[in-house]
Amino acid sequence: MKTPGSQSSLHRANLERVIRAVRAAGSLTQADIARTTGLSAATVSNIVRELKELGTVEVRSTSAGGRRARSVSLSSDAGIVVGVDFGHSHLRVAVGNLAHQVLAEEAEPVDVDASAEQGFDRAEKLVGRLLAVAGVDRSKIIGIGLGVPGPIDMTSGTIGSTAILPGWRGTNPRDELAARTGVPVHVDNDANLGALGEFVWGSGRGAGDLAYIKVASGVGAGLVINGRIYRGSGGTAGEIGHITLDESGPVCRCGNRGCLETFTAARHVLPLLAPIHGTELTMRRVVQLAREGDPGCRRVIADVGRHVGTAVAQLCNVLNLNRVVLGGDVAEAGEIALGPIRDSVGRYAIPSAARQLTVAAGALGGRAEVLGALALVLREMGDGMLLGADQPG
Repeated sequence: MKTPGSQSSLHRANLERVIRAVRAAGSLTQADIARTTGLSAATVSNIVRELKELGTVEVRSTSAGGRRARSVSLSSDAGIVVGVDFGHSHLRVAVGNLAHQVLAEEAEPVDVDASAEQGFDRAEKLVGRLLAVAGVDRSKIIGIGLGVPGPIDMTSGTIGSTAILPGWRGTNPRDELAARTGVPVHVDNDANLGALGEFVWGSGRGAGDLAYIKVASGVGAGLVINGRIYRGSGGTAGEIGHITLDESGPVCRCGNRGCLETFTAARHVLPLLAPIHGTELTMRRVVQLAREGDPGCRRVIADVGRHVGTAVAQLCNVLNLNRVVLGGDVAEAGEIALGPIRDSVGRYAIPSAARQLTVAAGALGGRAEVLGALALVLREMGDGMLLGADQPG
């Protein structure tokens, strides 16, 4: 039996520490592992050798700073993770391994009024199809990450009121999918997963903390603090869309007036352009027209950026973030939106916070949430499961 503080317990703790560092980053050199974990270079070398013999990690020759190095990643055979993202009009699924490699990915349209049962039926079929494409067996799945566009009660796992997937209200997608697949399921809202996806795979790589601002049918933010999603005590952190910009402004769906969402969300913005471009206009089309030089569309997108920047400035004053990533269709407008965001941050954030902030468009586009779902599993899974309960110290 291992006693607390024993040499065997310390050794196992060090094994798990190395696994945790590699799992979070995808791959690290041994020097990076030593810096991340605080372990000595000799200890890291011995642990990597042991994990390689166990088949838990793979080691490849690489270079770092012009010098030869050894890159360590989790074994591609150690297990499979699945990401499932339900959007307001799509279902996207990805299959990946523990080395942060995406093996198969596909998206298809989904009926926003469909019931949760119909949605999960389609997700199951798509997962099965992608497993076949990737050539991996279902028994290799060690966890599923699930994204939904609605508020999640992180204690019960149920979905609260949502205008995007009304047929899902009160359901427990975590338990439903776990019962269907027999593997652990980790669930979160789309903004949080978009933040994690960009943090691990996209424009947020290398950031200490970041906010991912998604402007779509609504406006939300996902916050990553010290490398982990910050959800708040009740799971509602990041509701940036309901920061008040004008207390005499339009009435918001939350019941307040002048929320950021009433100045930036698609359903409020598109009617402004209807007299010129008609009622069939979409936000994606507005962005396209803005990039082509349409003055009205450019003005509307710039106004959206300016309003978002006002809210971002408040976030920076409170959290002193070093990176903000813009997602959703508006991100495709590039500097037409990003420039006004930076202008507002410069005007309303305290100078020290504004100087440290980088504002960038998301690099992953519509893939951010499903890749975030993969990353969620990789971060929430236990390190010990890769060693086994009987692994000797």
